[in-house]
Amino acid sequence: MGNSYAGQLKSARFEEALHNSIEASLRCSSVVPRPIFSQLYLDPDQHPFSSADVKPKVEDLDKDLVHRYTQNGSLDFSNNLTVNEMEDDEDDEEMSDSNSPPIPYSQKPAPEGSCTTDGFCQAGKDLRLVSLCMEQIDIPAGFLLVGAKSPNLPEHILVCAVDKRFLPDDHGKNALLGFSGNCIGCGERGFRYFTEFSNHINLKLTTQPKKQKHLKYYLVRSSQGVLSKGPLICWKECRSRQSSTICHSIKPNSSVSSTVAPENGTTNGYKSGFIQTDAANGNSSHGGKSSASSSTPARPGNYSLSPRPSFASGDQATMFISGPPKKRHRGWYPGSPVPQSGLVVPIPAVRPLSRTESLLSAPVPQTPLTGILQPRPIPAGETVIVPENLLSNSGVRPVILIGYGTLPYFYGNVGDIVVSPLLVNCYKIPQLENKDLEQLGLTGSQLLSVENMILLTIQYLVRLGQHQSRALAESMLTTSEFLKEISYELITGKVSFLASHFKTTSLGDDLDKLLEKMQQRRGDSVVTPFNGDLNECVSPQEAAAMIPTQNLDLDNEPFQIYQPQLTVARKLLSQVCAIADSGSQSLDLGHFSKVDFIIIVPRSEVLVQQTLQRIRQSGVLVDLGLEENGTAYQRAEKYVVRLDNEIQTKFEVFMRRVKQNPYTLFVLVHDNSHVELTSVISGSLSHGEPGHGLADRVINCREVLEAFNLLVLQVTSCPYTLQTQQSRISANNEVHWIQLDSTEDMSCKEKLYFGMNEYSKSLQWGITSPLLRCDETFEKMVNTLLERYPRLHSMVVRCYLLIQQYSEALMALTTMASLRDHSTPETLSIVDDLLSCPGKNKSGRGHMLILRVPSVQLAMLAKERLQEVRDKLGLQYRFEIILGNPASELSVAAHFVARLKTWRGNEAEEWTPRTYEDLEGLPCIVILTGKDPLGETFPRSLKYCDLRLIDSSYLTRTALEQEVGLACCYVSKEVIRGPTAALDLSGKEQERAAVGENGAEELLMDLERPQSNSSAVTGTSGSIMENGVSSSSTADKSQKQPLTPSFRSPANSVGLDEGVSAGLAGAGETLKQECDSLGPQMASSSTTSKPSSFSSGPGAPRWPGQPGPGFRGAHAALPPVVILSKAAYSLLGSRRGGKLPASAALLPHPDVAWASPLRPLLPGHASAEEQSLYYRRWTAARPHHADHGNQADPASGARLCHPRRLLLTGPPQVGKTGSYLQFLRILFRMLIRLLEVDVYDEAEINTDHSESSEVSQSEGEPWPDIESFSKMPFDVSVHDPKYSLMSLVYTEKLAGVKQEAIKESKVEEPRKREAVSMMLTKYAAYNTFHHCEQCHQYMDFTSASQMSDSTLHAFTFSSSMLGEEVQLYFIIPKSKESHFIFSKQGKHLESMRLPLVSDKNLNAVKSPIFTPSSGRHEHGLLNLFHAMEGISHLHLLVVKEYEMPLYRKYWPNHIMLVLPGMFNNAGVGAARFLIKELSYHNLELERNRLEELGVKRQCVWPFIVVMDDSCVLWNIHSVQEQSSQPMETGVSSKNVSLKSVLQHIEATPKIIHYAILGVQKWSSKLTSQSLKAPFSRCHVHDFILLNIDLTQNVQYDFNRYFCEDVDFNLRTNSSGLLICRFNNFSLMKKHVQVGGQRDFVIKPKIMVSESLAPILPLQYVCAPDSEHTLLAAPAQFLLEKFLQHASYKLFPKAIHNFRSPVLAIDCYLNIGPEVAICYVSSRPHSSNVNCEGVCFSGLLLYLCDSFVGADLLKKFKFLKGATLCVICQDRSSLRQTIVRLELEDEWQFRLRDEFQTANSADDKPLYFLTGRHV
Repeated sequence: MGNSYAGQLKSARFEEALHNSIEASLRCSSVVPRPIFSQLYLDPDQHPFSSADVKPKVEDLDKDLVHRYTQNGSLDFSNNLTVNEMEDDEDDEEMSDSNSPPIPYSQKPAPEGSCTTDGFCQAGKDLRLVSLCMEQIDIPAGFLLVGAKSPNLPEHILVCAVDKRFLPDDHGKNALLGFSGNCIGCGERGFRYFTEFSNHINLKLTTQPKKQKHLKYYLVRSSQGVLSKGPLICWKECRSRQSSTICHSIKPNSSVSSTVAPENGTTNGYKSGFIQTDAANGNSSHGGKSSASSSTPARPGNYSLSPRPSFASGDQATMFISGPPKKRHRGWYPGSPVPQSGLVVPIPAVRPLSRTESLLSAPVPQTPLTGILQPRPIPAGETVIVPENLLSNSGVRPVILIGYGTLPYFYGNVGDIVVSPLLVNCYKIPQLENKDLEQLGLTGSQLLSVENMILLTIQYLVRLGQHQSRALAESMLTTSEFLKEISYELITGKVSFLASHFKTTSLGDDLDKLLEKMQQRRGDSVVTPFNGDLNECVSPQEAAAMIPTQNLDLDNEPFQIYQPQLTVARKLLSQVCAIADSGSQSLDLGHFSKVDFIIIVPRSEVLVQQTLQRIRQSGVLVDLGLEENGTAYQRAEKYVVRLDNEIQTKFEVFMRRVKQNPYTLFVLVHDNSHVELTSVISGSLSHGEPGHGLADRVINCREVLEAFNLLVLQVTSCPYTLQTQQSRISANNEVHWIQLDSTEDMSCKEKLYFGMNEYSKSLQWGITSPLLRCDETFEKMVNTLLERYPRLHSMVVRCYLLIQQYSEALMALTTMASLRDHSTPETLSIVDDLLSCPGKNKSGRGHMLILRVPSVQLAMLAKERLQEVRDKLGLQYRFEIILGNPASELSVAAHFVARLKTWRGNEAEEWTPRTYEDLEGLPCIVILTGKDPLGETFPRSLKYCDLRLIDSSYLTRTALEQEVGLACCYVSKEVIRGPTAALDLSGKEQERAAVGENGAEELLMDLERPQSNSSAVTGTSGSIMENGVSSSSTADKSQKQPLTPSFRSPANSVGLDEGVSAGLAGAGETLKQECDSLGPQMASSSTTSKPSSFSSGPGAPRWPGQPGPGFRGAHAALPPVVILSKAAYSLLGSRRGGKLPASAALLPHPDVAWASPLRPLLPGHASAEEQSLYYRRWTAARPHHADHGNQADPASGARLCHPRRLLLTGPPQVGKTGSYLQFLRILFRMLIRLLEVDVYDEAEINTDHSESSEVSQSEGEPWPDIESFSKMPFDVSVHDPKYSLMSLVYTEKLAGVKQEAIKESKVEEPRKREAVSMMLTKYAAYNTFHHCEQCHQYMDFTSASQMSDSTLHAFTFSSSMLGEEVQLYFIIPKSKESHFIFSKQGKHLESMRLPLVSDKNLNAVKSPIFTPSSGRHEHGLLNLFHAMEGISHLHLLVVKEYEMPLYRKYWPNHIMLVLPGMFNNAGVGAARFLIKELSYHNLELERNRLEELGVKRQCVWPFIVVMDDSCVLWNIHSVQEQSSQPMETGVSSKNVSLKSVLQHIEATPKIIHYAILGVQKWSSKLTSQSLKAPFSRCHVHDFILLNIDLTQNVQYDFNRYFCEDVDFNLRTNSSGLLICRFNNFSLMKKHVQVGGQRDFVIKPKIMVSESLAPILPLQYVCAPDSEHTLLAAPAQFLLEKFLQHASYKLFPKAIHNFRSPVLAIDCYLNIGPEVAICYVSSRPHSSNVNCEGVCFSGLLLYLCDSFVGADLLKKFKFLKGATLCVICQDRSSLRQTIVRLELEDEWQFRLRDEFQTANSADDKPLYFLTGRHV
């Protein structure tokens, strides 16, 4: 209110205007006075008001007030303030209007088939005391056994169980009004009305049933345990009036309400803070309606349906009552403490505490009941006299609502008035913080005073007209309550007047007689079922035998998933992964290898069958490996459970499975989770309301919350009840359906969702026949009837009228044309469409009409009446009438089932329709009943959705959205664009592809539903025009047009004859103009579309781009037409700005309340996420809500969210079921993928020109024999497939290989490396995503504080290669300190412990394992726990300085070796160089240390393991000898642990004589041939045991980025050292897609513009001092990349000339696969390849040292024109090298042949010179 303040007002003026407005409203019956705000703010001149401005004329007032004065001259507001009607035994015979005669009691007939024997209940169980006296009868706590007397059995007493609160005490007082009882015969519970109960126990009364008359005795058990008649129930109370001589008075202060709360501001543990809505009725201020129910005035005619205030928390406790309880109307409890279905617990009476003693001079008694403040008489001075005859005159106790200011003294019969704080309690606004006020655009000074707010409320209330007050009263009842109310009205016969009104037609004829007459006139014949006019009749036998044409496009489609569903399923999966990765340890995905599930749905038989159908069609049970293909169909039933009384046993079985299968991840899907989300506690108080608390008992039970292998997925289209301040689902765990407009870019873009928003928007299309309609004529009829029958619930009135409308429309269209004018055009057109459509052709297909009738009793009545009318008119073969009751299965007449089977073509003999989708094409009326629609999907033949009964009782967002949700579906884009819809003014069959809210057929699948076929239903029942309905005789010519596989211009395919009757020529003209004007516009908007890629043949779901046999012209499928009540239409029709309909402003759900009456509006463009946050901030769960108990922790303020619970939300019928079934599938695939790994699977390369081993050992030897092994030649060829695009290493054998062959094979080599999926075994190495119990300690630390338990240690040594001291850092966790030696004083790190060569420990490996890793803190396989079988080992991660914090975060228990900052941009060569240098330095330290302890230096273990971070599995291979056939012998492989591989290699005899040991790379192509030699002397890669002692003088090139291992191997070998590969072991390497030695992104150093062309490798070098673009990348990296691509420029003579390789001295560099390199070492005594007779095609000198001299070079011969490339660190050393090596003698250089890498001078470019041999 405050933000409409234009400025500060003088409060006197404001109040004066308010008072005047209220007075005028009360006096005025015709003209509604100007609202207060327009008076105050819209007045042109700001002058003070005179009271005359708003007062009506005196003569008007006289007329107006005549009837308000009673005979004693006091102003009587009794009609307005009817709160609790006082009806005593004497005067309460029936609550009829004073001017209407009393209604004789007519008992409702017993349901068909029930027992009517006296003394027995309707279920046939004996209730007589004589039969039950010895029985043990269990009754609920708080109930008593009482005896009832039946007038027909005077000698017998009937035994009943009654809630003792509804029985009187010994003084005949304090019985609660109403009734609550159970039948002890059949056990049925929860009878809330004695009338209902008396019917059930067959009392067969002729007078109105009353508990006071018929419940006579208490029943007691004797000491022998015999049940017998006890004392009489004392119903009469002393009614002696207070004597007028003893006058008392009271002067309560205005602040009375505050005195009744305890001092601490809470009552009974509940805060008495402002709960506006609870104070009133359990209903929020809908759209600004006040909820002060006690003040609801203006219910003329003693309207009996008073609102019930469901007091909650503080408000209930702050009210009390004394004095005798009065019988109230059954509609509400005036302040009674009896909890309704909505309340959690009954709140006992509270003793009021008064703050000021003077407030009430008489002591306040502790009263037995809570609810209403009862004034006590005290003597005093100035008083208001309460007249003696007030009660008898008004018939009610007037309620004085405490407002503001001082109450007067009351004198006289103060017991006849009630003073209530209900109203003032509504304005206890909690203190709003400044930020909240800012959000509302308010300041504290702008808030209205409580007094002014009360006055505004009263003004609003007195200005309500009669219908609004009725609507307000009805909206205050919960759904359950108003359905009970309706049930009560039907049971008690209150509707009899209304029913008799409808016994005659609108023309005054007796309806039944008329129908009888029509039936007689027709004789035995019936209207032809299809393919004929309504006038054509056939015999019933003929009608039953008529067979329609089969539908040809009905093959069952394959199950498919559509893109939006796939996207949402992936969103769910990624959210599950986020939970697993959150670090909260609430979900360990690595633990599971299987997925299982259960789907819990509300109590709807159709929904169960629909969900089963989805599961069966999706094949998910087989895909998850849960069931075999053959049995899956039957076994599906155990996966869907209905929330009914049997759920407990089924759920226990499920939870047993959860406990017994810890390695299975279970998903509990709670579908339609917003339905019946009441708490278990409130369920126990609900007296038999079915479904109460069941969901809570299942979803929120302790076993579910604690099961580590159970995910809960709640799925709903109305999530608002799950998004409150007490929500158990984290806001992060909500997954919302993708923004529907974004589907436009997807491949399924031709179909779009048509939901609530689109219905609202469609009203702006401006078409003659809108999709969202309000039947104004019907509404006028309703209003007239409501005035005539003020005591009946409006839904009863609406339902009776609707039945009449449909009955008369059926008669009007068949036999009595005179009734046409008495049916609304809307009803007439619907019925016309329903009747005429099947008659058009031989297929007999027609439309479905839904009548939504929430009350089961009314729905049964509607079915009965309409069926009777249908049958008497002979239409029983034309269309079916089906009762859609959630509690029961569908029941369809046999001849209609036969017709459905014929259309489907391939169904089994016993097939019956189980779901609404099965009714595709059947002309039928479905009367859909039940409290809520439960997400059932309807067929595409649904054309009309009649929601005219959905009125003021449904004014919450959830209620409206789920009702309109019945019609939501997918349509083609053309419909949403709008204009096309103007053409479809008639009833053509729609190409609707409806998707289940529970639709596993995903998006547009209609798996079991017949496809619509235009040959079946082509015509129209005529267009709906303003003035009525056309006849449907027009021929439909478009039927005969040939079909084309694409859209045609609507202008060509739609003509005037398509449903416009001759009788409507004028309207036809307007239609023609509409068509003409729309033609061109539409032709441009509907393009010729390609058939969708999803489709597969005629049976696939039809997207509009791919018309099937039934697709006519441009007729895009229109969604169903929805007919709304006026109230719903005004909400859905009015659009606020933005995406949301106006209904979004309503209370989101009846089970929640607004947290504050002052709150910002929900923005019109709010996304699903923003709406969720809004509701989580501004709504609170009511006491009976299942989440109410989830209150904030008092200390932290945080609420408990269940970590493994997710919420999937999406609009109705959008395809959520399909999405979550797909989610289950991809979750399973992911778990399997977590158990699988992609490993490289490539055969070795260069096997055809490798050196063969001349000396080989026998195959079975476990270790090499050093003598024979050292005689084997070294195979210099590289065989690792990762080097397939690398320069070949020259061997003598290579010279003989045919070059062309190599050229061919090289060209064909694919760049993408081959990988294959393998199952991980218990010996694998893992990344951070693996979690399990065993390696939990190895991987994790228990809390963040332990991060500091690692210590940082500097370690310095000098390196001759680097020419300086190197400082490395170790990060050592406390648990790993035992591996190191520290100084005794300052804990200074001295060395890393090394074992001895002679050590033999089976539970350890000797070699420290070093793993260099970069960019793979999450994905590197650094968890070796399982690979090492859990034994002790020393593992060091070698990381770059800038990556250290990330690695430390993910691997807190690992030792880190941190490289100096200068190596941040270095390649893998630097890491290997430093590992080796550090290890040698450490070896020397350990030798010195151990030497002091008497250990010889050579006894210290000299090996380290250097392995990549992508090594995943190790295998052992053995050759299996086959039989004598010459077949290939087989290879058997077995997975082994890294521990066993290392222990085996470490046990090699004389191991210290080997420089490097390794294993071969795994490939599926490993053959016995490749295993023939158990050991090879060749290159080893990726996983090596390195002897740092032997290789002391052979270094890794620390500059290198590529091929550092090949370079190192060649140098090691040329130094005469042994490299041994164990061929019986193999290593699998994982294909890791991130990190590792990835290429730098080469960018210019200075970015000139963003959009530069990519830089090519040949631009990585440039002439020195040129203007070339300088690049931001290391010089060495640029050089190596340049050389890989520059062989054609640098060494043209070497291309494919392997006889003349390029000579490379002391280095191996990759200069491209077209070139061979001959590696030669310059070191003395080195072993080199035989180069005799070889003419080299080029010379490569790379950073050569002093060992390379001019003499060495002169030994080699070069081809004429051979080229030279000399590479040096800088220009001066380049010149010195050329001079020192005397290169100018044989090589010719030019000035322009000098180059540098394209770096700036700061980045130290490398320089090189090229020249030609002369």
